Parts: sequence; structure tokens; C-alpha cells
Amino acid sequence: MSATGAIPAPPVKERFDAAGRRVLLVCVAGGFTTLIDQSVLNTAIPALRESLHAQPAHLQWIVAGYSLAFGLALIPGGRLGDVRGRKWFFVGGLALFTVVSLLSATVTEPWVLVAARLLQGAGAGLVNSQMIGTLQDVFQGQLRARALGMYAVTGGLAFALGPPIGGAVLAAVGPEQGWRITFLLNVPFGLVTLLLAVRHLPRPRPSARHADLDLVGLLLVAALTLALMLPFVQPPGWVGWLGFAAVAAALLGALARWQRRYARRGGHPLIHPALTRSAPYALGTAVAMAQFGSSMAAGLVLTMFLQDGLGLSPMGAALVALPSAVAMGFASAFAWRVVQRFGRRTVTAGMAGSALVMLAGGLVARWAPTGPLPWLLALLQLLGGASVGLMAASNQAFVLRHAPAEAAGVSGAILQMAQRIAAAVSVSALSGVYLRATGGGGGHRAAYAWASGVCAAVAALAVVASVLAGRASAREAAREAAAAGEAAAAAGGAAAGGSVRETTPTG
Repeated sequence: MSATGAIPAPPVKERFDAAGRRVLLVCVAGGFTTLIDQSVLNTAIPALRESLHAQPAHLQWIVAGYSLAFGLALIPGGRLGDVRGRKWFFVGGLALFTVVSLLSATVTEPWVLVAARLLQGAGAGLVNSQMIGTLQDVFQGQLRARALGMYAVTGGLAFALGPPIGGAVLAAVGPEQGWRITFLLNVPFGLVTLLLAVRHLPRPRPSARHADLDLVGLLLVAALTLALMLPFVQPPGWVGWLGFAAVAAALLGALARWQRRYARRGGHPLIHPALTRSAPYALGTAVAMAQFGSSMAAGLVLTMFLQDGLGLSPMGAALVALPSAVAMGFASAFAWRVVQRFGRRTVTAGMAGSALVMLAGGLVARWAPTGPLPWLLALLQLLGGASVGLMAASNQAFVLRHAPAEAAGVSGAILQMAQRIAAAVSVSALSGVYLRATGGGGGHRAAYAWASGVCAAVAALAVVASVLAGRASAREAAREAAAAGEAAAAAGGAAAGGSVRETTPTG
């Protein structure tokens, strides 16, 4: 109660104004258009393989090359948006993505589709790096958290809705033309979003305070991203693994030294010092990596198991995955209310639920009768989607809370790049685990159980990271409160001293 005895009013839920709703619509549409592409294509991979006579290496590049180029474009795109303004980088990236989607539907050679996927990924990365920065520029406080949450949930829903959409297309027109139409789906979404972006995104507002691009830093980050992701896109053997690891370590050291040197020279380094010093930011990013990577890999392996192991059609496999999207949408709608009551524990609980669902999926696939197995897996998808809906958007909002305004684009880009690296690593590694296990004589059930167990272990590591992030955030908040108290006390003391001096006789 207040000093007057009145009961304080509950906090008022802020609402988006008309201009804010339009900006949010553009960002949500851009995220959905570029992020649904990957999950729709996963369902069409068997049809694409037969149509183009693609080799395993081609398929790895078609699936993981998109994530590679996406990750490479994120930090340069975020930095360019921070420095030069975001609107036209958003428009240019989306135009590239849309045009190449149209071309991808016409290819007749697998290597041409590989090249097209790399260009698509670059366009998508440029678009997504502008969206988080735009949301952080336009919104503040509770509205910023809700906007970032809606963007994160849009990505999750796009990933979950992709298999049903892809399955429906293949069932309607057949595999030969179906995989091509999955690329054409991007075109109307892309054109509509382009028109909305040109009309409603804020005018470019380049930063006058940070006009330097740190080109050396950009090149070092691009090379480091390539060294981290490339071996998972195209596995090089043990000698190659060691070589890539050595190159990545050297590039990481060179980047750290350059950032310090650039700051001493008076420049503004690519990676803001506040990001490197923030334990909650680093640990929250680790949670996002584990969640995104394990979810992507689990979804791909589930699709392979349902079609290759259980003999389901693409549409049947899509229907098993559909409850995940439904539950994610419902859970995300009230996730902010749960966060208001339980704070960061919402993220930890959601991640724990996701890990348990993945583990249960492996056990069910290993031991349940064939008849009810698709129904049991669909039920687990429902529970898993609810878990991710509660935690994904909440975790992103907690992570980006620690980013300074002048690094809004880069901070979001680093978070997304980390997720893309996790996706490339997880998809490549887990698909390899599944395929090796099926070839080892254990059958598809045992292979899916092994792959699900690995996904559950990765999600369990995220639970630990989330607990540590909560503790680090609490320590950081306590330090900030103590510093604010000391500053207030010092200011009060100075004011009191000044008052005493003013009333003391001079003799």
C-alpha cells in the first residue's frame, strides 16, 4: 500500500498504435515468408531427390546451405542496418529471396538448386537481421517485449506449419511438381510483404554516432561463421575437422584482438563491449541455440522416420506434426502472462518440458505398437509445441533486454546467427546419427530413438544454461540497483552539502 493507504493500481497493458501495428505486421510477414521456406522444403526432400536425381552431397547443401548463407548474412546485415538504416536493406534482401524462389522452381540440375539456396539464404539473412533491429528501434518497454515475442513465435509457427503445408501440396499435385510449387509459395508472400515494407517501414535513420562499419571485423566474423558451419554442411573427415577447428580458434582469437585494438583507436567495434561482458546475454543465447538446434533436428528426423520408417505419406507425416504448430500458437498467446507471474522460470520450465517430450518420443517409437504410434507421436508433438511456445519468445526478450540501443541490429543478428549455426550443426549431425543407426541393423525405430535421445540431451543442457542465466541476470540486476543507490546517495549528499555551504556564515 502507498503512504496514503491506497491500493496501487495494477499495471496497465500497453497497446500498439496504428503505426506500430503496421510495422509489426511487416516484420511478422517478413519473418514468416523467409522462415517457413526451410520447413516446407524438408517435407519435399524425398520428392526433390527423385526428380533431380540428387546425390547425398547435393541434398546436404540444399538443406544446410540455406542456413549457412543465412548465418553469414546476419551480422553484416545487422551492422549495415545499425549504421545506414534498415528499410532498404530489408527490401533488397526480400526482393532477392523472392526472385530466387521463383527461379528455384524451374531448375533441372541439383547444383543449380544448391546455388539458388545459397542466394535465398543470403537474402533471408539480410531481411531477418533488419527485423529485430527495427522492432527494437520502434518499440520500448512492454511493447518491445511483446513485439519481439510475436516475431519469435512467428518463426516457431512457420517451422511447425511448414510440414503440413508441404505435405498438402505434394498430396494435391504429386511429388514431381509438388516440390517446385513449395518454392513458388514464397513468391506471393514475398511480393505482398515487399509492398507493405515499402509503404510502412520507417524511413532509414542511420546512426550519426556510429558511422564506421568495422570492415575488418565484418570479414573476420564472416570467415569465423564459415569455418564453424561449413564442416557440418559438407563433413570433411577427421583431418578436415581438426583443420576447421584450428582455423575457427585462430579466427576467434584474431577477432577478439581486433575488436580491442579497434576500440582503443576510437572506433566502434562490430560486437559491442556490453554484449561480450553480459553473462545473461551469452547464456540466453546458448539456450536459444540449444532449443532451435534440437527442435530443427527433431522435426527433420521425425519427418524421415514417419515416411521411411512407418511408410506414411507426406500428408500423413505432416498431420502428425501439425499439433505442434497449434499448441505453439495457443501457448505463445498467453506466454507473456506466465512470464509476468513466474519470470525467467518460464523459460526453464518450457525447456525442461521440451527435453522430456523428445525423450518420451524416442521411448514411444522404440516400444509402442505400430498402430497407435502415429497418434502417440502426434500427442507428444502437441506437448512439445506448447513447451516451445512458452519459452522461445520469452527467452529472446530476456536475451535482447541486455543489448544497448546502438547495437540493436547486431545483438539480434548474433542471436540469430548462433541459432543458425546450431541448426546447421544439429541437422547435419542428427540426420547422420539417424542414417547410421538405420544402416547398422537396428531399424528405423531404434534409429529414431537414438536421435531423439541426443536431441533430449541437448535440450537438457539448455535447461542448465537457463538456470545459470537466471542467476546471472539476478546478480546483474542487484549490481545495477546497488550502483543506482550509491549514485542517488552521492547526489543527495552533494545537494545537502551545497545547502549547508549556502547557509554557513562567511564571517
